[in-house]
Formats: sequence, C-alpha cells, structure tokens
Amino acid sequence: MKNSMASLLGLFCAFLVLATVNTDAGASNEFKVGNIGVWRQPDANDTAMYNQWAANNRFRVGDSLYFEYKEDSVLVVDKRGYHHCNATNPISAFNNGKTVIKLDKPGLFYFISGTPDHCRNGQRLVVNVLVLHPSTPQPPLSIAIPPQPYPTDSPSPSPLPSSGASVAATMVIVSMVLTTNLVTLVYGAP
Repeated sequence: MKNSMASLLGLFCAFLVLATVNTDAGASNEFKVGNIGVWRQPDANDTAMYNQWAANNRFRVGDSLYFEYKEDSVLVVDKRGYHHCNATNPISAFNNGKTVIKLDKPGLFYFISGTPDHCRNGQRLVVNVLVLHPSTPQPPLSIAIPPQPYPTDSPSPSPLPSSGASVAATMVIVSMVLTTNLVTLVYGAP
C-alpha cells in the first residue's frame, strides 16, 4: 500500500513540477527566421515570404531571431535602408553564418541581406516587436465617479503582481506546500 501511495505521490510531484515549468511567465522565445532552413534569397514567385512569416508570429521584447545562412549576411538597417535595399550604412552587420539578434525594445526592426540584389529580390524582413506586458491597463469608458476617501483606520491595499514571474513564484510555493502536506498525510508526521 505504501509503495503505491509513494508512486502516486511521485506522479503528483512530477505533475506539479511540469505545470510550474510550463507556466508562461514572460519567457522569451527564439524564432528561426522564416522556418525554412536558411536565410536565403526567395524564389521569384515568393518574394514576400519573410514578411508573411513575420505577420504570422508575435514578437515581444526579450525574444530573439535566429538567422542561419551560407555565403550571405544579415544587416540590421533603418526604415530607409530597408525600403531602398541600401546596405552601405547598416546599424549592425553579421556574416558568421549563424546569427542571433535579441529584440531588446518595442517597435519595428528592419533586416536585409548584404548580398547585392538579394534584398531587391525579397530577402528582407521587418518585424514588429511588442512590449512584454501592457504598461497600464486602460479602464473602460464610463461616467467618472469621484473617488471615495479611505477611512483612516483601514489598511492600504496591497499592490497587484506586475509580472508573470510572481505567478510562477506563487505556483512554486503552493506546489511545495501541497507536496509537504501530501507527504505528511501519506507517511505521517515525523
């Protein structure tokens, strides 16, 4: 009986650990650009493939882009460099074959190939990076009601959690407490 209870306890603990680990607490993602193998010049009938790929993904601050390529390069450029395929003055240039670029701020990021004519033939990408968490939730439109003063003897309200990290930490603590209680229940108090 104790062995089956111990097995059940082990499964329960494993489930709690997996549930905690799989909780999205603002984790960042690495996206392989295009999901097509390598950063390359697209076929003539598929010149919008990179921007179609970008439109199907949601990029957030902290995510990164992984470019894999051969006999090519990746240039980070401004909006003008992107639209005119101007590789002469990039913000950053990479030619090592495997490049990871961290998306460190919200807004638009522009990338082109440094190989002549590849950009004009569709080897360019623009991604829109969103903030990790909304800055301040906007209240619904309503009629303004003047705030009511708090009684002087009441405690002030506690702040709300500001990120998914606090949710994950809470889940870890709850998991530990539940596990401890379950072990005590199964094996008895020490």
